Amino acid sequence: MAAAAAAHVLVFPAPAQGHLNSFLHFSTGLLRAGLHVTFLHTDHNLRRLGTAAAEATVASPRLRFLSVPDGLPDDDPRTVDGLPELMESLRTKASASYRALLASLRAGGGGFPPVTCVVADGIMPFVVDVAEELGVPAISFRTVSACAVLAYLSVPKLIALGELPFPEGGDLDAPIRGVPGMESFLRRRDLPIQFRQLTSTYEEPLVAAVVAATVHSCCKARALIVNTTTSLERSSLGHLTQEMRDVFAVGPLHAMSPAPAVASSLWRPDDGCMAWLDNQQAERAVVYISLGSLAVISHEQFTEFLHGLVATGYPFLWVLRPDMLVASQDAALREAIGAVGKDRACVVPWVPQRDVLRHRAVGCFLTHSGWNSTIEGIVEGVPMVCWPFFADQQINSRFVGAVWRNGLDMKDVCDRVVVESTVREAMESEEIRRSAHALAEQVKRDVADDGASALEFKRLISFITELSTSAAQGTPSSKS
Repeated sequence: MAAAAAAHVLVFPAPAQGHLNSFLHFSTGLLRAGLHVTFLHTDHNLRRLGTAAAEATVASPRLRFLSVPDGLPDDDPRTVDGLPELMESLRTKASASYRALLASLRAGGGGFPPVTCVVADGIMPFVVDVAEELGVPAISFRTVSACAVLAYLSVPKLIALGELPFPEGGDLDAPIRGVPGMESFLRRRDLPIQFRQLTSTYEEPLVAAVVAATVHSCCKARALIVNTTTSLERSSLGHLTQEMRDVFAVGPLHAMSPAPAVASSLWRPDDGCMAWLDNQQAERAVVYISLGSLAVISHEQFTEFLHGLVATGYPFLWVLRPDMLVASQDAALREAIGAVGKDRACVVPWVPQRDVLRHRAVGCFLTHSGWNSTIEGIVEGVPMVCWPFFADQQINSRFVGAVWRNGLDMKDVCDRVVVESTVREAMESEEIRRSAHALAEQVKRDVADDGASALEFKRLISFITELSTSAAQGTPSSKS
């Protein structure tokens, strides 16, 4: 449509791997609909991407990558422990560069029309604020599950009910009230792990204030985008719709996007494991282990995982990023692989995960329950074993084990006996496999042409087009 051709969306994800993945798939959908996209990285991440970003730009003349500084020194490791400092640096230092860039992009140039809409990562409220101050309509995109967004939104109610803060030394398996639609199965431990840091007041600066700011930003943005589908999270989406100006459930985005994983990967993928998988004779006999892009496990946790995996007797493919290992772990790993044989163990630093999960040899996915990994496992119908350790992963893990029943929740326990028993059950349970298969079939219907998510994405394109047309003409939109 003619109006869509003039729409130019600036997307600004948080500079973490899972967020980059979601935003790239989302951007691919915008490009296929005829929109222009400026993808805003940090300088640090754009340097890490190197030629992958350039190749993606060449693939579409309506896509470009720009960057702003994140404010941290070049040699800062930017690990999960440093995320609060990174996010604060973005808010206090990168926001000025972003404001200047967006102001210039409103004029157009470089073969691109003026920016007419911003899609901001929901955990960076300043992106929405700056855009609206400059007269550019802004939409919030949360890369977590709808149930996680609802849990964050419920913090004031949980405090009013006395559910937060948790009593010191209290039972984390105790049921919890206050998150709509989840009263029958949610436990304290299933709330995002930051909630365990709350002490005596909602004004706790590093937790509750951040939660409050991100939730408020999502509520005041023109709309909220969630990378999910109604068949997975109908109840949570229904409750969110009552709080937001509009909600678009447009996922799983990766299942609708042809974008290659390498285009947004901050690590160099090692696809040599695919040949190893091809050499496995039995179907659904391999355990695939990946704890995501941020986890750093201790030597004790590494040892428990390793012993538990070896004890299952199943071959395993383990993604271990270089920054997850120390010398003692590396030596222990080599010794274990030597003992079990290379035909039973393959270890790589990074892999194209979607290709692994859809391989005939993979029978189970041991995951940290990050939302991207969770929905990738769902789409491929692979039974999951969940070991959550951060942010929204706890609630995703609970849904896998208690709601969708396509896997098992290991809680945050890291014990070799638990690893062995849960992996065995996930590999051998026909009930779990049937649930995983049925869920996959439903989600595939959602992302097919005229499926629920595909129709939602079309509605979103119309929404952005109307916002963009109004912004270009300098007139209020009916969506404002």
